[in-house]
Amino acid sequence: MGCTFSGLNALYDSTNVGGHVWINENRFKIVKQLGEGGFAYVYLVKEAIPDSSSASAGGLANKVKDPSHLSDDGTYAMKKVLIQSNEQLELVREEIRVSSLFNHRNLLPLLDHAIISVKPTQGSWNHEAYLLFPVHLDGTLLDNSKAMSAKNEFFSTSDVLQIFRQLCAGLQHMHNLQPPYAHNDVKPGNVLITRKKGESPLPILMDFGSARPARKQIRSRSEALQLQEWASEHCAAPFRAPELWDCPSHADIDERTDIWSLGCTLYAIMYGVSPFEYALGESGGSLQLAIANAQIKWPAGPKPQYPEALHQFVTWMLQPQATVRPCIDDIVYHVDKLISKFSQ
Repeated sequence: MGCTFSGLNALYDSTNVGGHVWINENRFKIVKQLGEGGFAYVYLVKEAIPDSSSASAGGLANKVKDPSHLSDDGTYAMKKVLIQSNEQLELVREEIRVSSLFNHRNLLPLLDHAIISVKPTQGSWNHEAYLLFPVHLDGTLLDNSKAMSAKNEFFSTSDVLQIFRQLCAGLQHMHNLQPPYAHNDVKPGNVLITRKKGESPLPILMDFGSARPARKQIRSRSEALQLQEWASEHCAAPFRAPELWDCPSHADIDERTDIWSLGCTLYAIMYGVSPFEYALGESGGSLQLAIANAQIKWPAGPKPQYPEALHQFVTWMLQPQATVRPCIDDIVYHVDKLISKFSQ
C-alpha cells in the first residue's frame, strides 16, 4: 500500500495503557509509561505479532539489521514526541539521522521510527514522532547513583573503571567517525545501566538529540554568543565544558568538550554528583566560576577510599583549557592501564 500504518495512530488516542501503536508496518501494545519530559513520553511496549507461531520470522525481526538488538520477550521502549513547530520537526529528523550513523554496543540503537501528521487543534501539535529502542529497565546511571547514595553505597573501583571504560568505547566510536561527532550532553542521566548477575554493569549512552559534528570554527563574537546560547539549551550545566560557558571570539571547538563532560561523569560514577554541584549549595557560590577554575572537591567516599590515581585521572580530563585536554584515544589507553592495575 502507498502509506504506512503509522498514520492510524492519529485517528485515536493510541498511547493509553493497553492501546496499540503502529510504527510503520509493526504494531505494539502499550504496557506502561516509563517517563516523560518536555514534549516527549517514553512507554514500555510489546510487539503484537499476528501469528505467534512465526514470531521469530516476522515483524520487527525483518527490519532490524543486528539481531542482538531484538528483545527475547518482544518488549521495547518507545518515545513519543509531540511536535509543535517546523523547528522541532527538524530537530527530531536530525536526531533520527544522527542516530542512524552509530553502531556500537555502548550506544543506544534506534530500531525504527515514524513521523506522522496530525490535525492540529488550538495550541496543539501538528506532527507526532514515534522512536523505538531496546528497553533497559535497570534505569540510568543517575537513577542507580541516587539509590546507592540513599544507602551510602558506592561502586567498587573495579566497577567504576569497567563502567567508565565501556562509556569511553561508545564515545570513541562517535569521535572517530569522519567527521567526528560530539554527543554534547554526556551525563549520568543519559547513561542507561543494565545489570547481570556476576558481571560489571553495562553502560549504554543514549539521547543523541544534541549530537552534532564536533569541530566548529568560531570567528566572531556573534558566533561565540550563538554557540553559548545553543549550549545553554542542549548541554546540562554541571557537566558543560568551560569553553561552552564563555566562548572566545576566535576559537576552534572540537570533541574535547565531551571529554570534560566525561571527566565529570567519571566523578559522578564515583560520588553520585558532578564535581561542581557543591557550588550550587554555597552562599554566593557560582557554578560557572567553579567550572572555569576547575575547583574540584573530593568527598569522603567509600572505605577504603578510591585510589589517588583515579582522582588524578579525573583531574587530567577536567583541564579548563581545551587545547591541553586529552582526546578519547588517550583516555582509553590510560583507563586500560588503570584497569590492569586495580581490577581484581
